[in-house]
Amino acid sequence: MDDTWLRYDVVDVFTDRPFAGNQLAVVHGAGDLGTEQCLAITREFGYSETTFPGDADGTEYATRIFTPEREIPFAGHPTLGTAWVLRDQGRLSAEECVQVCGAGRIGVRFPDGQVDRVELSADPRNLVGPLPEDLVGDLLALVGLGAADAAGPAYVAGTGLPFVHLRVTDDAVGRAVPVTAPFGPLLGRLAAAGAPDDLLDALDVHAVSGRSPHLQVHARVFVPGAGVPEDPATGSSAAGLGMVLVASGLLPEGGTYDVTQGLEMRRPSLLRGRVEAVGGAATRCHVAGQVRPVASGRIAVPPPPAGLPARGRPGG
Repeated sequence: MDDTWLRYDVVDVFTDRPFAGNQLAVVHGAGDLGTEQCLAITREFGYSETTFPGDADGTEYATRIFTPEREIPFAGHPTLGTAWVLRDQGRLSAEECVQVCGAGRIGVRFPDGQVDRVELSADPRNLVGPLPEDLVGDLLALVGLGAADAAGPAYVAGTGLPFVHLRVTDDAVGRAVPVTAPFGPLLGRLAAAGAPDDLLDALDVHAVSGRSPHLQVHARVFVPGAGVPEDPATGSSAAGLGMVLVASGLLPEGGTYDVTQGLEMRRPSLLRGRVEAVGGAATRCHVAGQVRPVASGRIAVPPPPAGLPARGRPGG
């Protein structure tokens, strides 16, 4: 194939069947593309994320992750989907591997040799909360809910990509309205409450049932700051949620939790979370899911921005 085309694979992540879960495009051989070219490809696919992995040596690989609006340091379903594609192509051979991304080194594992299941592991990074009640009320209002819908304390938490986590009743999860506008002035109030500077405008609205050490979670995730009004399956949010479940006393000694997401989008997804904890604090977060191939092909290389050399030319 000449250098005007790139190979790609499309997979559905966090599902046991195609045309469900969260879509991901994995674009190969794009190492010398610039950010604007990667964004152009991401927007062409129109999925919540597209990845651009580099070389893999059997145990480790680097990748860039893009939403339609920006490059992000970490995301869950892109991590699982990219690892699955590279393993399917024989570029990853070890049972335990490492993904190098903007958030650093993320562990990736293929549990018990299962070819369709991948698990990521990440260290807790950000935990802020409980958030003030007035701030929680205004955050709920963003998704069309009221203070009476709250069912527990709200936190900001993440393992590489922080989210606002709002626990509500199960009925309220279904009534939530996708968010299309960024947080605006609420970002300043979140920062004043201790939220990290790299907080993405992202909300995890979820309900919890069951008892420790295993819980069931019904979630919807809205990421207007990345151009994603609603996401059908969000591994990075599920990883941070493990921290919240420990901090709020629902999984004080760690445990497991199954997250159903995407139901309202007709993209049913299942994310299997696992969190380790010591002394009431999360120490390691894991999220696993299945991956299904959907398509493969080639996509044209976008032209570089004006004034930059084209791909494959001297200096390109």
